[in-house]
Amino acid sequence: MSVRAHLPGYRWFQVFPNATIRIGIYAAFGLILAFTTWLFLANRVSFLDRVALERNIAAGLLLCLFALIPILRFLRMPGHLLASGLVAWLIFSLYYRFLCLFFRKLGDWHGTMEIFMYGAVVYLIIATLSWIGVAIWRVREAHFSHHNNHAS
Repeated sequence: MSVRAHLPGYRWFQVFPNATIRIGIYAAFGLILAFTTWLFLANRVSFLDRVALERNIAAGLLLCLFALIPILRFLRMPGHLLASGLVAWLIFSLYYRFLCLFFRKLGDWHGTMEIFMYGAVVYLIIATLSWIGVAIWRVREAHFSHHNNHAS
């Protein structure tokens, strides 16, 4: 008999029973939190202007880490990887569009569709590489499972 212990509030996370969508939403909220913090620090905290390069590198790395969540979770399932990544990036792009309403020059830097396409292309490339890797792995497994025992 297996017993699964769930943390308090676990049922709230079961709103999205599909793991692909749920991981995409988690990654999107991480991206949103990191980007909002970066934008706030860059525009409202003036004493950090001396370390702007380091701040930008740290924020970029944090965004990459949150973007890696669907990749690491679904590396051997390319369809789920692509769907989860696109859900995350779509939500992040819509939030970027929302922020463009308050930060006027943000939309001049990159448009919403441009931001979405950057993420979509990266997730498409990684899903394609994952699909190729999974296909090679399956071919190798099938090859090793057949023994060449011929009757003499």
